[in-house]
Amino acid sequence: MRRVTLFVNGSARNGKVVAVYGALSDLLSVASNKLGIKAAHLYNGKGGLIDDIALIRDDDVLYVSEGDSFIDPLADGGKDADADDKCWGCTDWITLNVGGTYFTTTRSTLVNKEPESMLAHMFREKDAWGNKKDQRGGFLIDRSPEYFAPILNYLRHGQLITNDGLNLLGVLEEAKFFGIESLIEQLELAIKISLPAEDHTPISRKEFVRFLLATPTKSELRCQGLNFSGTDLSRLDLRYINFKMANLSHCNLSHANLCCANLERADLSGANLDGANLQGVKMLCSNAEGASLISCNFEDPSGLKANLEGANLKGVDMEGSQMTGINLRVATLKNAKLKNCNLRGATLAGTDLENCDLSGCDLQEANLRGSNVKGAIFEEMLTALHMSQSVR
Repeated sequence: MRRVTLFVNGSARNGKVVAVYGALSDLLSVASNKLGIKAAHLYNGKGGLIDDIALIRDDDVLYVSEGDSFIDPLADGGKDADADDKCWGCTDWITLNVGGTYFTTTRSTLVNKEPESMLAHMFREKDAWGNKKDQRGGFLIDRSPEYFAPILNYLRHGQLITNDGLNLLGVLEEAKFFGIESLIEQLELAIKISLPAEDHTPISRKEFVRFLLATPTKSELRCQGLNFSGTDLSRLDLRYINFKMANLSHCNLSHANLCCANLERADLSGANLDGANLQGVKMLCSNAEGASLISCNFEDPSGLKANLEGANLKGVDMEGSQMTGINLRVATLKNAKLKNCNLRGATLAGTDLENCDLSGCDLQEANLRGSNVKGAIFEEMLTALHMSQSVR
């Protein structure tokens, strides 16, 4: 009776001595049971494939594979019994093949820093996850080596260090994949800090004039939501421009032509619009608190009415402005100065006129129904104010 010693391919430990009988398939079946693998091929010590039972001699040492090529257990990178035993000691060395790049580290590095991470679970106990190795004995990990390197260094010394030009988002994804929780927080903060700050610098007069010159007169310039805070736009032709929700606070718009411009929900607080042409302007729900609109012209000969419905006009100075037919419904004009304004046919229904100075105004046919006139001044009126204008 012949007997042989069987080892798992690439290993020289935990061998099994078995008797040889029957056909080669019988020996493979015995090898599967003894070694706990699905035996497919037998190799001798020199890597020769055994394909006939007659080639086996008594006391041969054979290596059993599951179909993979022969791995010499004594070759460089292979694992003999002594090396394998040392590999899983407290100061063992482990080689990782991450996306084709080799990293050598200790088991304690992978386990101790983040004990609940994927790497810690993979290498805390031998073969707990059935980790696959390449021919050099490196554990195969299908991830990006470029982004894995900072993670391994973090596990070594606890500091996040990256080279210039490395995308931190890639490192973050690797940290999430491996479950390095303490590193995830640092990376998210570093990414937030590295993002360029939002540019809220106001557009200058020079830049805006360049836009105007490049835009055909029949085209509408879209300036919705842009920041013009404090910019000097005086005396410019700004007809039909869309300034919706734009920041025009403390802007100098004196003597500018804003005919039919859209200033809906725009911020005009503290702006100077003295002498501006505001014919047919749309200023619904705009904020012009504290602005100066002295001697402005809201009156369009074609009959197109300026619309300031719901606008915040607290404390504005509109003295001497032409406002025939203007729509100021439910607007707030508290403490505003409207002396000597032409408000013929104006809609002031529901308007807050508390402490508003309307001295010398022409309010003929103006609609004041439901308006708040507490403390309002109506001295030197050009026309009589009838009750029908203010009472429903």
